[in-house]
Amino acid sequence: FYKTEEYLYICRKKQHRAKMKYKRILLKLSGEALMGDRQYGIDPKRLAEYAEEIKQIHELGVEIAIVIGGGNIFRGVAGASNGMDRVQGDYMGMLATVINGMALQGALEEKGMLTRLQTALKIEAIAEPYIKRRAVRHLEKNRIVIFGAGTGNPYFTTDTAAVLRGVEIDADVILKGTRVDGIYNKKKKKNKDA
Repeated sequence: FYKTEEYLYICRKKQHRAKMKYKRILLKLSGEALMGDRQYGIDPKRLAEYAEEIKQIHELGVEIAIVIGGGNIFRGVAGASNGMDRVQGDYMGMLATVINGMALQGALEEKGMLTRLQTALKIEAIAEPYIKRRAVRHLEKNRIVIFGAGTGNPYFTTDTAAVLRGVEIDADVILKGTRVDGIYNKKKKKNKDA
């Protein structure tokens, strides 16, 4: 009687937990990767792939927080280089991360996961405001927490937001899944000495 599917699932889950090095992670995802083969926007196929991979990690008992970029929709730095006010451009980029956060939230929930979207800008109609204690409590309740709108301040990247949120929620590790393989003092693509 004890070897039911549910029992076997629980045993497998406990074995995986024993092998997992990290209890709580912060995952930094690229917004640009959401484009897939498109020139801009969100590729539903790529979004579903993200959700499936996140689900596999979540099922191992890992608490997951996510910061996602907005480069597939808008980059404040790019706007500024074309004559736009940098601060306004950065706020537009923050809104792009909220759009991506909403898309990811929908994809995760379609796969049966509980999620919360928290933003550094107040947008109560679509997301909770970022509150550290609330974020931690959601993680403890096995919900995936997505952080949108970066730090809520211009001149800071979503990489900075990922590190900040990771430290605040006491993540064991920050995992970066983006096109850039690290953090540099200059643009790596343009400066070989970065």
